[in-house]
Amino acid sequence: MVDDDALIEPKTSNPERHVVLVAPEVHWNTGNVGRTCLGANATLHLVHPLGFSLDSRQVKRAGLDYWPRVDLVEWNDFDHFLTGMTPEPGEICLFAKRGSRSYRQMPLKARMFLIFGSETRGLPDTVLQRYPDAHYHVPITRDIRSLNLSTAVGIALYESLRDASPRHGWPNITKP
Repeated sequence: MVDDDALIEPKTSNPERHVVLVAPEVHWNTGNVGRTCLGANATLHLVHPLGFSLDSRQVKRAGLDYWPRVDLVEWNDFDHFLTGMTPEPGEICLFAKRGSRSYRQMPLKARMFLIFGSETRGLPDTVLQRYPDAHYHVPITRDIRSLNLSTAVGIALYESLRDASPRHGWPNITKP
């Protein structure tokens, strides 16, 4: 008898995911993104300036008791992030409301950097201009201005893991 799991050959077995928040302003969004990153085995990068203190009780509340376990890296600015992480251009996906392509069209690479801007201003033009071919959006209706940042991150992050080996930390709940 053949094990059904043996028939699944994922394109990416151990994906490396990085969520980058550039100048986030709302502490509970960052806490929620941190919790999602922990659940998806992704690193959270925060690019200063931040609109809140990481010592904030609200950040910890949104991240619940998971916050200390989040793989978190802080950067003084976007240039320091680029120098420290050295992402290849094909590994970068910038998310903006006016991104030219749907998030479903992003390339699924072994190493990816999903980059989001602040809640009120989005990504700075200087960042958008560096990677003109890497602009994506999560489709929304005209009934709203935008999705909540933590919601958009969750959608894009899990889509980027679509072809990865299914791994669920709670056994016997679902099959891949």
